[in-house]
Amino acid sequence: MARKLTGDILVVASHNQGKVREINDLIAPFGLKAKSASELNLSEPEETGKTFEDNALLKAQAASKATLLPALADDSGFCVSALEGAPGIYSARWAGEDKDFARAMRNVHEKLCETESTDKKASFVACLCLAWPDGHYEIFRGEVLGNFVWPPRGEKGFGYDPVFLPEGFDKTFGEMTSDEKHGWKPSDLGGSRQPLSHRAKAFKLFAEACLLDY
Repeated sequence: MARKLTGDILVVASHNQGKVREINDLIAPFGLKAKSASELNLSEPEETGKTFEDNALLKAQAASKATLLPALADDSGFCVSALEGAPGIYSARWAGEDKDFARAMRNVHEKLCETESTDKKASFVACLCLAWPDGHYEIFRGEVLGNFVWPPRGEKGFGYDPVFLPEGFDKTFGEMTSDEKHGWKPSDLGGSRQPLSHRAKAFKLFAEACLLDY
């Protein structure tokens, strides 16, 4: 049985404003107020984990320990089959210290050209970790499959969104509104509508386990 989240303040252990914005949109209907790591002047721990789960746990526990509040961390990335899953957990690092994701997307394209592979399969993965100051934690994973496209399409979203075309759609994440990208809202809980984005899939599992009382 997962531990239920109580209180109305949730630390979001991220300095990535795109992530914070998306998570804030998802938690708002539950009456939760997000406090980002940047708002709280929290330092970013070095991501030394080997998996998305490892890094999400590392970040959530660091933020929870520093604030003595429950903290939610997201570790996510863009994975390309022909690149053996790269950039994967190193997705942010491919953008450099200045977080230039135009360069990161170009790097993926150039690496793919070097392989001469026709395999364009790609995925987005998100792992959410909710950690408490006493050391307890819960982890939830979401994944969406699709293809890498070039050139980038759309100016919405963030990160690698403009080069990811989810299966069954003719718009990239970069061309979708937030509602289209998630494909789901918290008000859909209990219904038949399923999330589209990796983050919304992980969030649905988190909400069902830690936010709802059945």
